Amino acid sequence: MTLTAETQSFLQVRRSRPRASAGSISSGAVKSRVYIVMASFLMGFLVIGGRLTMLAQMEEQPSQALISAQDTVAASRPDLLDRNGEILATDIKTSSLYAEPRRIVDVDEAVDGLTRVLPDLDRDIVQRRLDSRAGFVWLKRELTPDQVTKVHNLGLPGIGFLSENQRFYPGGPTAGHIIGSVNIDNQGLTGIERHIDQQWLSDLQKLGFASDRPMEPVKLAMDLRVQHVVRDELVKAMDLYQAIAAVGIVLDVKTGEVVAMSSLPDYDPNDRSQALEQKRMNRATGGVFEMGSVFKTFTTAMALDSGAVRITDSFDASRPVRAHGRTISDFHGKNRILSVPEIFIYSSNVGTIKMMLTSGIEKEQEFFTRLGLTTRLKTELPENAAPLLPPKWNELAAMTISFGHGISVTPMQTAVAAAALVNGGTLLPPTFFPRTQEQAKALGTRVVSEDVSRKMRYLFRLNVTERGGSGKRAEVPGYVVGGKTGTAEKIEHGRYVSNKRRNSFLSAFPMDDPRYVVLTVIDEPKPERPGLPATAGMNAATMVGNIIRRAAPMLGVMPQFQDSEKPIEVSY
Repeated sequence: MTLTAETQSFLQVRRSRPRASAGSISSGAVKSRVYIVMASFLMGFLVIGGRLTMLAQMEEQPSQALISAQDTVAASRPDLLDRNGEILATDIKTSSLYAEPRRIVDVDEAVDGLTRVLPDLDRDIVQRRLDSRAGFVWLKRELTPDQVTKVHNLGLPGIGFLSENQRFYPGGPTAGHIIGSVNIDNQGLTGIERHIDQQWLSDLQKLGFASDRPMEPVKLAMDLRVQHVVRDELVKAMDLYQAIAAVGIVLDVKTGEVVAMSSLPDYDPNDRSQALEQKRMNRATGGVFEMGSVFKTFTTAMALDSGAVRITDSFDASRPVRAHGRTISDFHGKNRILSVPEIFIYSSNVGTIKMMLTSGIEKEQEFFTRLGLTTRLKTELPENAAPLLPPKWNELAAMTISFGHGISVTPMQTAVAAAALVNGGTLLPPTFFPRTQEQAKALGTRVVSEDVSRKMRYLFRLNVTERGGSGKRAEVPGYVVGGKTGTAEKIEHGRYVSNKRRNSFLSAFPMDDPRYVVLTVIDEPKPERPGLPATAGMNAATMVGNIIRRAAPMLGVMPQFQDSEKPIEVSY
């Protein structure tokens, strides 16, 4: 095809002209707009990305409440050991369930799932806590591994676990009142657990030095084997005599160490709720009682210490004593003149009163104060009751106090005072921690002479060996046991009740060189069988004999069969 000249000329003109129109845009302008759009998108993405990053960081950052809870549950405690290294208390790991309500997607789903796998949870409480939108709430502490698995399998967002230390007591109730217990946050509530918190552990925890790190074990003076024996004998006695409570103490007379101490009913520190029950109180150091005739031990020692009474003296016990409108007689009176040893063996109220009056009322009060019987006894346990004293220490009060009525003290005070009378005359503060004899000597206070102590050992032994002695059932062949019974009527509505008694037996062994004081107390015992009396000589003394028979070999006290009847030297 051949183009005309006009056509060719027209095409050349079109090629030489640039394209243009009313809405045409230069290439530079186009590029600028593209860059602006790209920058806008980039800034948008950066804002969104920054926001997402910030939200992600907020999601990962734990709340302050959670951080505080982590610090609390991470607090560890030292192991508690007996004197032979047996573990009494230790920490074990457990898991506790918590929630962060703000992160929970579906509260109803969470409540349904949790209450299904943990039926002991209160649905209303869980609902209320998850609806709170708080940063952190506890749901259940100390879960079992099976419970942890079931909750984990629910796959609920905002629900988590914290690993924490839980206190475990391998011996259960065996030494509950000595060891004590802790609360759910592993803080000491009672016993030695409370003591170590007060002394140093709580300060370490506040400073953050007790979080999930091994700590040096704390050793006690208690012998777990002997502790088991004492508790076992108390359990048997309560069953045999149908009693409502019992106490047993073994005290080292040369060091003041508490080798064993049990009070029934007791509690298992693994079940901390039991520690709050009134009937399970620590009667050994936290309860005060009229100890009855065991106090004649202290009155006799007072009389001998005063110098006004000699062991060879005699007193007329043929008639009751009248004072301030009261008549005081003997339970099984001999109705004759009695020597000092006979007054002790036959537990004569009348004879004891006359010895006290010969020595003087002021002397009695001063001597009992010297023995620590009128002030609160200090031990490492927080449970230490103050004695109950008469409002006025007049003649009538002095008379009744001389045989253990009108004054109430703790069983531990009684044991500590008795230790001073048989160990040579030195009063030692008791301790639940190991102590050497050298350390004890530095802490001791002389309260009676060696001579008075020797005479008291003689009277203790005489009460077990002589016919008519109330402590015969405490005798253990080879161990030279001595002691004094106490049968105290209980008070109800301000009056003594003759058919309700608290019996005790205060003893020591071996009496030629005493090593340990053993005290038993049994509350409201019934006769072992019909026709038998329910006096201390029948039950409390028997309990002491059983404890010594089983525990003495554990304590390293060897029997002396050949010399068991060797007389104790006494100067007249």
